Amino acid sequence: MTVEAPEKPSETAVETGLPPGAIEVAGKPYMQDAKGALVPLGTIKAQDLLIDETVRKIIGFARDLNAQIRRFGEHTSADIVTLQETLDLHYGAKAGGAKGNVTLTTFDGRMKVTLKIADQLEFGPELQAAKKLVDECLMEWSADSNDELRSIVTRAFQVDQEGKINRAEIFMLLRAEISDPRWLRAMQAVRDSIRVVGSKSYLNFHVRENADGKWMHLPIDLANA
Repeated sequence: MTVEAPEKPSETAVETGLPPGAIEVAGKPYMQDAKGALVPLGTIKAQDLLIDETVRKIIGFARDLNAQIRRFGEHTSADIVTLQETLDLHYGAKAGGAKGNVTLTTFDGRMKVTLKIADQLEFGPELQAAKKLVDECLMEWSADSNDELRSIVTRAFQVDQEGKINRAEIFMLLRAEISDPRWLRAMQAVRDSIRVVGSKSYLNFHVRENADGKWMHLPIDLANA
């Protein structure tokens, strides 16, 4: 049995003391299913309610942790910017490269924070012209030669599930030393296809036991927080 959800439930689960995710409609408790319909609470299996409760509990902690990591990333970036501005003010030179890349290390050499700014790239329609020229080259070259190059080409122009080109393999093609005029035109087309559409910051944290020890990475995924 299902009941269509009203536009505005009368009370929330918190107000009525119902299980998380449950609502009260006309004095009766319901839970919304994946299709958006309301199912009477008493008809839902105990194991389904237990699963629902466990998932909601875990996601609650995950959301809190995600928000904490995001705030940490924002504060860390702000601290580094403040440091760079302070050094620029006092010494007339920023701590870091032209793109804002910077590595900061404690006085004892046991802790360091690295900020890297990476360009976000997209490939324009010129890439398709490049692929046609590359295919022409591969078709005319000996079938049993350049097997490694053929493999790179296949991976380079293969689109993943998100519709993205394999950037690393594309750049490997650009490093290939091939004098065929069509190949050179293809590589120029690849270069012309590259578009810088933004940038992204990456923070990394490392510690070690002493100044001569091996750096140990402290993994914190700020990129997806």
